[in-house]
Amino acid sequence: MKKLVSFLTVLFLMILNLSFRPHPYHVGSMEFSYNQKSKTFEISGRFFMDDLENAVNKKYGKNLHFLNTNSEKEMQEALKNYASEYLKLKVNNQFIKINFVGYEEDKESVDVFLESEPVSNPKKIETAVSFLYNLFDDQMNIIHIIINGERKSEKLSYPNRYLYQQF
Repeated sequence: MKKLVSFLTVLFLMILNLSFRPHPYHVGSMEFSYNQKSKTFEISGRFFMDDLENAVNKKYGKNLHFLNTNSEKEMQEALKNYASEYLKLKVNNQFIKINFVGYEEDKESVDVFLESEPVSNPKKIETAVSFLYNLFDDQMNIIHIIINGERKSEKLSYPNRYLYQQF
């Protein structure tokens, strides 16, 4: 009986250790979807919660945590600033202002929501996405650009942050 209890204890500790081990890959995604009605790009990003939290805290020297209502307002402001620095959009050779809308926590990930100022007839799209590059030198960001139902996707790996697409 002692051997069974010892075995189960060791097994439990191994499983517990695996569940708290950092994930071995660093990947996020950003989608730029053009809304024909509002003439804006609706932008959403999805990142591992711990990675985004660590990147924001490293950048601003803070100790903020997702899932903590006490730091929600400060996290909102930090993410707004982080996005303004690590995300750029240029349409038809002109920089477009991007507004931070908010974020949503989803178990192990965080969805970040942004929206561009209105822009007409987007043909040449240039993005600069470097989310989490301040934390990982193996970060990959999958970028999707969707205009009038046409989707173009590409993977950006550190240090490459620029994507150019013609529609």
